[in-house]
Amino acid sequence: MRQVNDPAVIERLMSTPGTWAIVGLTQNEWRAAHSVALTIRDVMGCRIVPVNLRAEDVHGEKGYARLADIPAELRPIDVVDCFVNSQRVGEVVDQAIAVGAKAVWLQLGVVDEAAVERALAAGLDVVMNRCPEQELWHRRRQRA
Repeated sequence: MRQVNDPAVIERLMSTPGTWAIVGLTQNEWRAAHSVALTIRDVMGCRIVPVNLRAEDVHGEKGYARLADIPAELRPIDVVDCFVNSQRVGEVVDQAIAVGAKAVWLQLGVVDEAAVERALAAGLDVVMNRCPEQELWHRRRQRA
């Protein structure tokens, strides 16, 4: 049975190149999404797709207002990384299910059990209340 925060799933998501749609990624350098997106792209080797209300381009990557706006040539979406508050994440998870994403990653402090249950029921892998940068740090520390 699928579970949230399965260590094997986290390892696979972080070590397999793919497309990460990062919801809440804007040009605001003070937000965590800004630096985490660079880690996902430059350290983990994944394609990033910014998703934000203004469809701003970020880190030289074209931005989109909604997951559904991401063109077919950038799909499948392997991970939808959610940098939105817990009250809004359910809507993002529902969009992720609708576009056929393979996984949702809810960042630190983002918790919505009902949305997680919907994602699991739809067959998505789910990581909740975790940060890829911290996970990388833990992996490196364990290997040292």
